[in-house]
Amino acid sequence: MGRNIVVTGGATGIGRAIARIFAAEGDSVVITGRRAAALQATAAELGVTARVCDATDPAQIEALVDQLPREIDVLVNNAGGNTDFDMAEPTDLKSLAEAWRANLDANLISAVLMTTALRDRLAAAGSVVNIGSIAADKGAGAYGAAKAGLASWNIQLSAELGPRGITANVVAPGYISDTEFFRDKLTDERRDSLVAAAHTRRAGVPDDIAAAVHYLASPAARQVTGQVLAVNGGERTTR
Repeated sequence: MGRNIVVTGGATGIGRAIARIFAAEGDSVVITGRRAAALQATAAELGVTARVCDATDPAQIEALVDQLPREIDVLVNNAGGNTDFDMAEPTDLKSLAEAWRANLDANLISAVLMTTALRDRLAAAGSVVNIGSIAADKGAGAYGAAKAGLASWNIQLSAELGPRGITANVVAPGYISDTEFFRDKLTDERRDSLVAAAHTRRAGVPDDIAAAVHYLASPAARQVTGQVLAVNGGERTTR
């Protein structure tokens, strides 16, 4: 029997790849996001269900809950991104606060809200997988701080869900091509430097992250929880 999977930010890039890998196994997948057209296109292509929902908006999440299965096996908090790319450079304290809050909302608060809303529906032996970033360790202003906060919160989440047999982990990508992350603002020189920083000397792709998420949600990973799994080609190593 297939499992019930929810992937936030599932219309494009990493989220789309995650939805695809679960759908290919016959799982019932719901993708969420803010852009109806992109969601519907992906849903039609992959044979999954699309639900419009801004994961930073409590009211929209509450409305979404009623449209989801009563039991959820895997929740993937993928929605987010560096909101600095969408905003003008801060010029005063007010705009600086707005910029920081936007990143915190998009990358940390969204995951906290969605997980809390679906917490009672998570199945025993289920999984929560949060998409972090190498920026949490390298430093990247508000975005990096938000992703670092996500990793810290995940430790508490793991402890709280563990007694129910539910795992909670973070997958932290390095540079991933074929996504909308850089909003087409990445120069060739910057891309080359990111690829050169990886030991593998290649850019990551969304399928690399999807495979890591799929493993963490699998029966093979039932004793893996509270962890950050780096998928960055060796750009930043752990021991």
